[in-house]
Amino acid sequence: MEKNKKSSSSSRRDFIKSTALATAGISIIPRHVLGGPGFVAPSDKLVVAGIGVGGKGQSDIWSFHQTGKADIAFLCDVDDRRAKTSRERFPKAKYYKDWRELFDKEAKNFDAVSVSTPDHNHAIQTLSAMQLGKHVYVQKPLTHDIYEARALTKAAEKYDVVTQMGNQGASGDGVRKMREWFNAGLIGKAKEVYCFTDRPVWPQGIPWPAEKKSSVPAELDWNLWLGTAPYKEYVNGLVPFNWRGWWDYGTGALGDMGCHLIEAPYRVLDLKYPKNVECSVGSVYVDEFKRGYFPESCPPSSHVTMTFDGNQNTDGDLKLHWMDGGIQPTRPEELGPNEVFGDGGNGVLIIGTKGKMMCGTYGENPQLLPTSRTNEVNVAQQYDRVPGGADGHYGQWVEASIAGPGKKELSSPFEIAGPLTEILLIANLAIRGTDIRREKTNADGNIEFEYPGRYIQMTWDSDNMRVTNLEEANKFVKRDYRDGWKLGEI
Repeated sequence: MEKNKKSSSSSRRDFIKSTALATAGISIIPRHVLGGPGFVAPSDKLVVAGIGVGGKGQSDIWSFHQTGKADIAFLCDVDDRRAKTSRERFPKAKYYKDWRELFDKEAKNFDAVSVSTPDHNHAIQTLSAMQLGKHVYVQKPLTHDIYEARALTKAAEKYDVVTQMGNQGASGDGVRKMREWFNAGLIGKAKEVYCFTDRPVWPQGIPWPAEKKSSVPAELDWNLWLGTAPYKEYVNGLVPFNWRGWWDYGTGALGDMGCHLIEAPYRVLDLKYPKNVECSVGSVYVDEFKRGYFPESCPPSSHVTMTFDGNQNTDGDLKLHWMDGGIQPTRPEELGPNEVFGDGGNGVLIIGTKGKMMCGTYGENPQLLPTSRTNEVNVAQQYDRVPGGADGHYGQWVEASIAGPGKKELSSPFEIAGPLTEILLIANLAIRGTDIRREKTNADGNIEFEYPGRYIQMTWDSDNMRVTNLEEANKFVKRDYRDGWKLGEI
């Protein structure tokens, strides 16, 4: 699609020259057509196109609408069933199934794009929108692959658009309060971090369904749903939610919750990329001493340890532990026996040289330990709060898009969200590495397998985005898209 490769400035010039809008019959003229991203249109509204408008996408575009400053003008979804509620809420919005057709035909008629599709299609849809000069809001995780995350981070530097990832906790008060506590020296230098979750809450660690070919629902365009992923026949139970547990489409528990939980230590401690990663994963046994091998599916649980170079906020190198599948670290001794660790199912613990602090999902309910300290300290506010807290994440992006690039602060622009996403995808790389196997013939002439990615520590070259001590693992840095799909050049 050559149109998707236009720069924002050339696209805007083309749009201004076009007179089609005058006869299009839409009620709100996009801001960029009238005078650039900073121009105040008579309606003072951001004209939004939503890609993926069921489930989380449904709540996303509704939240934009609720600000009173966004007009939901276009809806796009591959599944008419999932789009039903949004279409009813926004009956005047024009509906498409293929986002490429939407971009080709309507690019001059909207200012911004909301992407709430499965993980494997985030990057191609987002970059195409940015190259058209559109502001973008993208659900977490920002991308499926490490390479894609780095590409969108670079794109944020190049294209003159407003970007935001949908990790709402980034706009909450909790992480800001934790940063203020840390900066005041209340826990000293950071020594170790634990992030834990009860996800997955969908099937993982299972074989691909062996059932006979299922009929594709009439309302679903299966080929468009697959998008960049390898072609497979439709199976029941994958759409609309359980795709999260399959590597071709999802990013497992880390993709679902990593941006919500790792956000706190990432921002508080000013972390960069890890220099090494190691992990252990839960196993499913299919017979006596016979471990199942299901490389297409994420494991049922994992414990990943990433090491970060020390900085001004840490006591030497810092280890960050990620635990999912309901696994939790040992309860801090400062926490009372009946006090909830994190928020119960999920949490973050930062251990310092002088104390500890914890929070729940989205950075909510931050606590110093023992928790009695929380109400005893009085630290001056250093960071502005987002109006509405986590719920204000949507309005923050809408208002920043209306104001124009560089005019308003954002909580999770791609220059922040991209590296954060890379961190959790590097952890996923180690998890996927445990299923790398090599075939060998033993002394008896029988075929055996060895698993070189298990029980080792992978060293990570962040500049070149590669594992330096296990070449096979690098195939997980960047996918090969299915024929007909390509990520545009930056």
